[in-house]
Amino acid sequence: MNILFVLTSHDQLGDTGKKTGFWVEEFANPYYTLLDKGATITIATPKGGAAPIDPTSDAPDAATEATKRFDKDAEAQKLIANTKVLADMNPDDFDAVFYPGGHGPLWDLATDKTSITLIEKFNSQKKPIAFVCHAPAALKDVKDAEGNPLVKGKKVTGFTNTEEAAVQLTDIVPFLVEDMLTKNGGIYSKKEDWAAYAIQDGNLITGQNPASSELVAKKLLENLK
Repeated sequence: MNILFVLTSHDQLGDTGKKTGFWVEEFANPYYTLLDKGATITIATPKGGAAPIDPTSDAPDAATEATKRFDKDAEAQKLIANTKVLADMNPDDFDAVFYPGGHGPLWDLATDKTSITLIEKFNSQKKPIAFVCHAPAALKDVKDAEGNPLVKGKKVTGFTNTEEAAVQLTDIVPFLVEDMLTKNGGIYSKKEDWAAYAIQDGNLITGQNPASSELVAKKLLENLK
């Protein structure tokens, strides 16, 4: 099981002057869920080097068992500090790709040509492609073999409009994940705010929010067995 994790390189929360990046729980939980089952994990970002951690996700009130493990894991922290360059990654070398969320992907991965091509290649190879929370933003401009939006006619979920309103970033983000997935023809569904929820349609796996990261990882694991 060779799995590629794609993280954001973007660390600015719009014009607020605040920092963003990837959400620790959405990386850490799937990372350990898969690692503990023997997966080999490679981490890449558009720019390579250190992947920015969203400071909110590193706060004590956002801590989980997985984030506490990450905080003590020098090796995992080293991987985050020295990510590979996404353009150097070859989908043929991997069995699946996973995108953790955080607000960062809304700004860079949503329009990153390398990421778009990469997802399209994984999809054409029928390999699992998994996204959680804000990471489905990376599917915004991804097309299927017929040139339609990849999510068109597929069951999907992602960070909800009401969850975005709850964190008071509706007017800051470049677009809302729920709206984008619906506009692109996805069959969007969700549970109540902050509930764990993940859905699979073919090789596409999506999760609603940080609490859904483990569900996404487990579905990914099932597809690799």
